[in-house]
Amino acid sequence: MKTRWFTICIVLGLVLVNYIDRSAISFAATPIREQFGISAAEYGIISSAFSVGYMIFALLSGPLVDRFGSRKVLIWGMLVWAVSSALTPAAGGFMGLILVRIVLGAGEAPCFPAATRIASRWLPAQERGKALALVGGVAVSGSLLIGGPILTQLVSLTGWMGMFWILAAAGVLWVLIAVPYLKNSPSEAAFCSEEERAFIKSGQTEGEDTGREEKMEWGPILRNRNLWIVGLGYFAWGFMFWAFMYWLPQYLQAGFGLSLKAVGAFSVAPWAAGVVGALVGGVLVDRIYKRTQQVRSRFTIIGVALLLAGASLVPLLIMPVTLTLALVCISLGVGFGFITGGIWWVASIDAAPKQPGTAAGFADACFALSGIIAPSVMGFIVSASGSYTGGFIIMAVLCVIAAAALLFFTKEPVRVTADEELSVPTHG
Repeated sequence: MKTRWFTICIVLGLVLVNYIDRSAISFAATPIREQFGISAAEYGIISSAFSVGYMIFALLSGPLVDRFGSRKVLIWGMLVWAVSSALTPAAGGFMGLILVRIVLGAGEAPCFPAATRIASRWLPAQERGKALALVGGVAVSGSLLIGGPILTQLVSLTGWMGMFWILAAAGVLWVLIAVPYLKNSPSEAAFCSEEERAFIKSGQTEGEDTGREEKMEWGPILRNRNLWIVGLGYFAWGFMFWAFMYWLPQYLQAGFGLSLKAVGAFSVAPWAAGVVGALVGGVLVDRIYKRTQQVRSRFTIIGVALLLAGASLVPLLIMPVTLTLALVCISLGVGFGFITGGIWWVASIDAAPKQPGTAAGFADACFALSGIIAPSVMGFIVSASGSYTGGFIIMAVLCVIAAAALLFFTKEPVRVTADEELSVPTHG
């Protein structure tokens, strides 16, 4: 295996642990709520607490990743979230769980800003779409696909407390692998051949071969209109994603009378669709960009995917809902949504090639903001109405609004190559 793809595999392992870890509480929700006397609305707040820590540190970790490199930030982040997982059984109640989830979110926040920078430093441009689709789409949906059956079995075998301790051990195992083998860039990896380094560098723009940056600038990030629209789109998709990640098991239990093990089996379908969607998105983004050389082609793919994701939920609003219809509609919504899985990160690299971690952190913070809002909104809707219909309406409307912005208000950025930049005359 080439060194660059071995590095991507380490990142895939990180994402796998990340998402199984953050979704674990949804499969332990029933015993946790029973043990601590937590209501549906309070569970929604606990779920949202994760994204409070995640959003704050997504903004902070992006510049940290660009300044100090991905390796150091990821290793420390993993250690923080492993400790948080191990402490979850000792949280003691509502406030304790909120605090533990905030710290867990803070530890997991560097994951995608760091993964985006690693992809930009370890891969030539023509390989990033597929790689980031694997990292941001397939690994995410795949972890939730296998996570349901694994976590429900762990709860049955070890109890919900034992499940969190096992997840903490998995995080420590990742650190033991990453310490010797995860490097910021090919130039820091003695085990990367000169031939592979030359190949990688041939597909990079000026400044993309650095392991870390000496200077950080927020101005170009905050003035980038495309990046703000990407943030809006990521928020819309995030609302649907977070709502289903935290509430799908309870929706299936309460709405259709399924047991915990049955929920683990039936919850596989949407995330399986997500794996397919992520693979399709990875292929599309590279092929269409190769043909058009237009950055806006990526926004078009995202916009159409969000439009289809929102439309997929409409039957749940107008037809009698059976278990089959619910699974089909939700699976289609998640599948179309995951087409965008890796494109957010490709767009972040395009927005700021020299500061991809910072740009990715900004986009990820928008995604995290939806993670704060969606679980709590769903919790209050369920508590007030006893139904999930209001949540489905919000998901569909947000997807339509974001799709319109991506399709009609993004613009093609002016791209200056390294050779063109050197040829521009200077005036003293």
